[in-house]
This record gives sequence, structure tokens and C-alpha cells, in this order.
Amino acid sequence: MPLPLRTALINRSTNETKIQVSLSLDGGALSLLPDSADFSPNNLPAPNTPIPPQTSTHHASQITASQHIWIWTGIGFLDHMLHAWAKHAGWSLRVRCRGDLAIDDHHTTEDTFLALGTAFKQALGARAGIARFGFAFAPLDEALARAVLDISSRPFFVGEFGFEGPMIGQLNSQMIHHGLSSWAIAAGVTLHVDVIKGSNDHHRAESAFKALALACRMACQRVDGREGEVGSTKGVL
Repeated sequence: MPLPLRTALINRSTNETKIQVSLSLDGGALSLLPDSADFSPNNLPAPNTPIPPQTSTHHASQITASQHIWIWTGIGFLDHMLHAWAKHAGWSLRVRCRGDLAIDDHHTTEDTFLALGTAFKQALGARAGIARFGFAFAPLDEALARAVLDISSRPFFVGEFGFEGPMIGQLNSQMIHHGLSSWAIAAGVTLHVDVIKGSNDHHRAESAFKALALACRMACQRVDGREGEVGSTKGVL
């Protein structure tokens, strides 16, 4: 008998951002995000662009038999990184965000990662019967990154990216470190991400997210014969 999909639906609303996240750690079909007045054209102050219908195809959408991915944050490069993360982790993921982009990209990025971390933690549920640890290398042309993940309930993040420029597309490169730190805290994981080499900031960032995706896929894997067992000498995570 197939095991149930591990899913979560998160609504995060502050004075700075409105965010919806639907996540399945096991892929598969995802329903459309629920309707909300927060995302109507009348509630999209400049410089937010109109959010397309969830049935549309755009730069960060990919619907296949095994995965549903549809992401719109208003920051194209952030969408691209979340798309790569979901794709290579084997997740299905829907994200919709309206942020205070008239200020900058900080709150939109931070809150998106916090919402995604909360969804990850909720979808994972009891931290039993899983591999717990995940690690991976991923290249992108000249760039090479490493990610190591422990689903430990001990939130901690260390990242070394070595970006040369202040911006990658419309995303402040500093926000990649801050975003992943926010995700690790909300998800309750220990995470190390290092870009080992690379001369192009886009490639450095994308290799990091792909390595993270593969580490997530490994760590979240259900282990046959260990159902209900907690992978810790403490007996609890």
C-alpha cells in the first residue's frame, strides 16, 4: 500500500508580504493555491507586476506527471532558484507572493524562505523513518557546489558563496545567504552550503541550489524497515 504524500499548505501574511506555499515532498499533483483577495490586481502596488493565473505557463512553471511546479514571487531570479530546488529535490511546489518590492527585495525573499521552511517542517511531520542526513555535489559548467543537510531540529546555517557582484538579476546576492539561513531556521535543520569554485555568479548560485535539492532528496527519503524509528541516539528529533 503506497504511503501518503507528505504535504503542507502555508499562508503567511504580514504588513510587508502576503505569501502562499503548497508543498509535497514526494511530488505528485498539487491543487491550485486557494483564491485570495491579497493577489488580485487591485492589491498589487508598483513595482509588483500582475500575478499570472496559476494555470499559465511562465519562467518558473513546470507541470509533469510526477511534479507540479508553479512559482511567482515577483523576483525572477528567486523564482528560478526555487524552481531548480523543487525540480531536483523531487518536490511539487506552488508559491505565490506579493511583497513590498517598492522598498527592495529583502522582505519578499526572507519571508518566502520562512514560509517554505515552515511548509517543509509541517510536511515532514514526525522526523522518523527517514534518512535524516543528506549530502551532494552539483556542478553547473565551471561552478561546483556542495550541500550537507541534517534534519536535526537544531537550526543552524553556514554558507560560503563567493559572489563577485551585488546583484544577480533582480536579486541582491546577499539575500541568497540570508534566505537559506531563514529557511534552515524555519525548517529546523542544520545546513551547510559551499560553492567550491566558479567564475559566474548565476552559475555559482544555481549549482548551490541544485546541490541543496539533491541533499534534501536524500535526507527526506523514507527508509524501508525503519518505519517509526527516530535516527538519533537521543530517541527524539
